[in-house]
Amino acid sequence: MKTLALVFLAVLLFSGCSSKKYFEPENTSSASYASSSYGGNMVDLSRNGGTLESGQYIGKSGVSSIKLAEGYRFLNENNKYILTANAEGILNVIDKKTQESARAISLHVPVVSASIQNGLIGYVLNNNTFGIYRMSDNSKIVESRSERTFAIDTRAASPMFIENLLVMPMLDGKLIIVNVADAQNGKVVYISSEKVFNNVIYLSREGNTMVAATPRRVITLGNDGQNEYKANISEVAVSGNRIYLFTKEGKVIALSHALEEQATSKYKFAHYAVGTAFDGKVYALDQQGSLIVMNSDLSKNKIYDLGAISEPAFITGTKLYKDGDVIELSKLGYE
Repeated sequence: MKTLALVFLAVLLFSGCSSKKYFEPENTSSASYASSSYGGNMVDLSRNGGTLESGQYIGKSGVSSIKLAEGYRFLNENNKYILTANAEGILNVIDKKTQESARAISLHVPVVSASIQNGLIGYVLNNNTFGIYRMSDNSKIVESRSERTFAIDTRAASPMFIENLLVMPMLDGKLIIVNVADAQNGKVVYISSEKVFNNVIYLSREGNTMVAATPRRVITLGNDGQNEYKANISEVAVSGNRIYLFTKEGKVIALSHALEEQATSKYKFAHYAVGTAFDGKVYALDQQGSLIVMNSDLSKNKIYDLGAISEPAFITGTKLYKDGDVIELSKLGYE
């Protein structure tokens, strides 16, 4: 009976694996004319960049010549500093000019995300603690732990500075908005209340509108109050007056800032690795390597075959970094 049960289990597992469907477009084009090699292997990914096997990192300006200390992963940067962290909970602040450590902050718990501005560092730890550290006097302005979380999506958004405010994207589906001058009193904005995989995966500001999302819901906060839209979200992109959702069902949805649906396009069995939108075009990379380029109304498309994806992919500006190659997306059209 035990042998029969094992055979039955194996059949179930095999059936489950073999029944998985993949996006298989009939016609694809080559993107080789827009592609070049940067010769690196990405071993870790954050919302703001990737860490390469060589110790270098990919940030907003592309592949940096600066090498990170062994065991550290890239988190974020500004024009002066690089934020890195290791598994022991040390947040290392690297001076770009000297390429040396300007501060090593022991937080004792691994750092999920962090941002730096004007000598202030906002951070979120993997036990759902947020804090603000001031470099000028080596002090924590505030540190507070939120509700316990059990599992998170790896695409964790980074804290965002808005003038004298700091918006903390927490791991339990909420935003904590802190006034740096009165850091002990924060305003809480709830996005969603799922028990697992409910961390904030996207956070940005477009004019007077703030856009934030968890894997199940996107919200906007602005002059017209708070709006929300539910979906199974893989990725979010914002361009001009449009918010684009890339869903786990293969849909690309265009929304207004009030989160009113403007257009929808669906690609059967597509599972999106990354997506972006700029200059009237929308880009969605399927996990099997098909890059879908659409117009802003999602009514036209052209699909490029970039080859299978074996490493994390990352988009910054107009460039897609994938498996050692960099693809200049602005060279690819939808017609």
